[in-house]
Amino acid sequence: MRQPNGWKNAAILFALCAMMTIAASAQTFTTLASFDITDGSSPYFAPLVQGTDGNFYGTTQFGGTANLGTVFKITPAGDITTLYSFCTQAGCLDGVYPYAGLVQGVDGDFYGTTSQGGINNGHGGTVFKITSKGKLTTLYSFCAQTNCTDGIYPSGGLVQGADGSFYGTTFYGGVQDAQWCSGGCGTIFKITRTGIFTTLYSFTGYSGEGSAPNSALVQGKNLHFYGTTENGGAYGACTYACGTVFEITPNGTLTTLHSFAGSPSDGAEPFANVVFGTDGSLYGTTSIGGANNAGTVFKITPGGVLTTLYSFCVLSKCADGQMPEGGLVRTSDGDFYGTTTIGGVYTVGSLFKITPGGTLTTLYSFCAQGYPRCPDGSFVYAGLLQATNGNLYGVTGGGGDLNGGTVFRLSAGFRPFVETRPTAAKVGKPVIILGSKLRGSTSVTFNGTKAAFTVVSNSEIKTTVPQGATTGKVKVQMSRGTVKSNVVFRIIP
Repeated sequence: MRQPNGWKNAAILFALCAMMTIAASAQTFTTLASFDITDGSSPYFAPLVQGTDGNFYGTTQFGGTANLGTVFKITPAGDITTLYSFCTQAGCLDGVYPYAGLVQGVDGDFYGTTSQGGINNGHGGTVFKITSKGKLTTLYSFCAQTNCTDGIYPSGGLVQGADGSFYGTTFYGGVQDAQWCSGGCGTIFKITRTGIFTTLYSFTGYSGEGSAPNSALVQGKNLHFYGTTENGGAYGACTYACGTVFEITPNGTLTTLHSFAGSPSDGAEPFANVVFGTDGSLYGTTSIGGANNAGTVFKITPGGVLTTLYSFCVLSKCADGQMPEGGLVRTSDGDFYGTTTIGGVYTVGSLFKITPGGTLTTLYSFCAQGYPRCPDGSFVYAGLLQATNGNLYGVTGGGGDLNGGTVFRLSAGFRPFVETRPTAAKVGKPVIILGSKLRGSTSVTFNGTKAAFTVVSNSEIKTTVPQGATTGKVKVQMSRGTVKSNVVFRIIP
């Protein structure tokens, strides 16, 4: 499991930073908050999630009471509240070092993982549930089985499947093999909201298989899950470096879709998750490899045909960015936005936009507000969140007032939309609609079919999938006009 390296901090080469940076028109960057250790520090790999109350929630790897990580809430105005400090329980039975972000379940609670801690020798990690008020419940402690065949170090996030269960990965553990992975090559697991745990797959490294899955999964229209492994693959010279993209069914049948070669025309080490584009293909990043060994953006069809869309470090001194370890987010216009860990004008990370065709625009270079403090943040490991107000939000691993990282907003001119949770369900199943300024809504439709609904707050509507609904956009009629869902809502037969 990769730790942030000191050499990245040494990459700061510029003694002076201009007050402005590369930015497209209509792009406005705002630093919302800086972490001060007590409220968390270093939210390295954990993107934010928007709650149904309109606030944002996330984790920090360090900081808090024991300096072993926190769960926090931040308002759109930038007010941070620490909801939980890990290692509150004796022996850190509640877990430590939450690498991944949170996911809000349809029950309103948040679910996540810690990479270490728990009741089994303290190093296996945990799956936890936490309320918006900060009450934490540990659902599962890893390494509960002999030789940790259930997995250890769950450094990737969770995703809630259409069946209501959560699915995730562990970086190590699983079936062990001395030739490939003496500590296990990692696993894919399923866990219910009540903590019933099932190992779906153990990576072995055999037959060109991947190892060390380090990111969250994404569920497709066929209800299969898609993900990446940081290591392994079909290329012998890259056994511990190149990585794969894979598909797995809900019952545990895995198919390797692509093995990265690390060549100039291919990437290597896909650290982050993949996302679906409007064309049904998957889009993602590799942290290294490509034409300049500085990382890539790629597209891959569900059938496994991969196209490298962009290789970073095209511009002088990698002003376009380098090492994109965070995943992409597909915005409501169908394009993708992402981050680079280093590179950019000031060498400490950047924000970019890329079209499905591969046209990349650098939107912001961090440390634009002055070296060495970088009050706007530095070293961006995590991906972005597009909130229902249209703005993009993210975190930096360093910089800020006390070098503990920041939370920022990028306003890119997007209109508000609504988000459904889940994005697919059967007729009669409950659905939460997340948005802004929802009070006074007069109609909710699923691809034109009206649904009964209840406005819970300005940011939440509760409804059910109506009889006769078909796959399509969900629309909410309000006094100020109609807003529609950012993705198509799928009706499950």
